[in-house]
Amino acid sequence: MSTINAPTGKSGYDKILDVIAAISMLISGICLVVMTVIFSWLVYGRYVLNSTPTWVEQVSLLLVVFMGFLGAATGVHRRTHLSVNFFRYVSPRPVRRFFELLTHLIMAGFAFIMMWKSYELAIFKWGSQIPLIDIPEGVRAIPIVLCGAFTLLYSIGHIIRYMQGEEESPVITTEE
Repeated sequence: MSTINAPTGKSGYDKILDVIAAISMLISGICLVVMTVIFSWLVYGRYVLNSTPTWVEQVSLLLVVFMGFLGAATGVHRRTHLSVNFFRYVSPRPVRRFFELLTHLIMAGFAFIMMWKSYELAIFKWGSQIPLIDIPEGVRAIPIVLCGAFTLLYSIGHIIRYMQGEEESPVITTEE
């Protein structure tokens, strides 16, 4: 039997994070639909009109970056990101709790560096243009900035819940 010690209600901060995650997933979904439509146009243009639209590749790359980074940040919030939990699950509670906190602190630090450095990259690349679509190259770094910022906020939320005593990994018990 496994149990999870969870608070009875969500805090205002958690509700805000849920809204950010929902908006991120909505944007990712819209990007996926737009990418499907423009690839359909690419196929139609290439094989029916005999005129390949050259801008599709650049737009689709931009959309993939948005989908990937917004989805990754949301995975941190929803605890669906790739992780190896076996050792945490079989560890004694104090060790497990220590690793939970350490994981969130490392994620917060990584997210902050990612946000800061990708912001610098966006500023640095803003003066050049993406070929064929004539928008600033720095736009490609915006999803990375957002991913870093959202992951930082989500990690802070996890740390707050940790400090309140919530356990995220199941407590494995055996019953005779």
